[in-house]
Amino acid sequence: MARLTPPDSSSPASLEALPSLNALRAFDVAARFESASRAAEALHVTHGAVSRQIRQLEETLGTQLFDRAGRGLKLTPAGHELAAATRHHLSGLARVCADLSRSDARAPFVLSCPGSFLARWFIPRLGALKAALPELELHLTASDDNEGLRSGVDGVLRFQTPPFTQSEHQETRILGTERIGPVLRPDTDWLGETTATPAPQTLLTLPLLHTRSRPQAWPDWCSRQGLSSDQLHYAQGFEHLNYLLEATLVGLGVGITPDYLVEEDLRSRRLIAPWGFVETRACLTLTLPESGRTRARHPHAKALADWLARELNTPPVTSRNP
Repeated sequence: MARLTPPDSSSPASLEALPSLNALRAFDVAARFESASRAAEALHVTHGAVSRQIRQLEETLGTQLFDRAGRGLKLTPAGHELAAATRHHLSGLARVCADLSRSDARAPFVLSCPGSFLARWFIPRLGALKAALPELELHLTASDDNEGLRSGVDGVLRFQTPPFTQSEHQETRILGTERIGPVLRPDTDWLGETTATPAPQTLLTLPLLHTRSRPQAWPDWCSRQGLSSDQLHYAQGFEHLNYLLEATLVGLGVGITPDYLVEEDLRSRRLIAPWGFVETRACLTLTLPESGRTRARHPHAKALADWLARELNTPPVTSRNP
């Protein structure tokens, strides 16, 4: 079996001797999926085009890269060796190209943030952001609180509890502390006719909505009120916080949420927060590539971070009494 020896990058002749980059790319995708058909779909070409590229690459290298097993592909030892090299170098090229495009201030800033925060806090403020930073083109993508900075994303906005999770050559900026509290519709009869702030113990008799993405929300709030979470009456559970808030709005129970997400609902009195909000250990953070490292930081990163910090630290309107 022929062994694939990495060329000497210092020699111009060795670069000229490289196989076709299109063939290497087709091989890389086919190796990843172990399927010429799936590679063709990913590359938006025909199955025959991928097969020809791989066959030409094998002829150029003088070695077999795949064993054809039925309708699938299985890498040979030489194929495994080449796949490791193409995956490393092609992904590196993709990162460099993406970073070069982001170094242009006109390039979109791709910001990842939780879907509930995107829908309830960010989208209502896009007009204000455009007025404050007219040269920034922002692309928003939904994620969950566990998702970090990845290729193609310029910043990640998420709730985290110290110590923060981040990779090497990344910076995390704290934008604000998290404040959580129970919310409910003002027209429910659960609180009776009183306009006084009800005692926290009142919640022990009410249907409490909860979410799998934040299972500790109710126990954390109870511990700060001196209540035992063992006495809580859990009602419907939801996969995401946004669904929980929609259920709260239609009166299915009492929800618990960070105050950032219900500012407009409290202002319009679609919801009330009779017990107010309490700080937790969590913070809303923005993770960015570290300045001066190999991955470029978007030119508008600091301006966006400053705007977010100002907006998030503006005291929200809180409606307490029914």
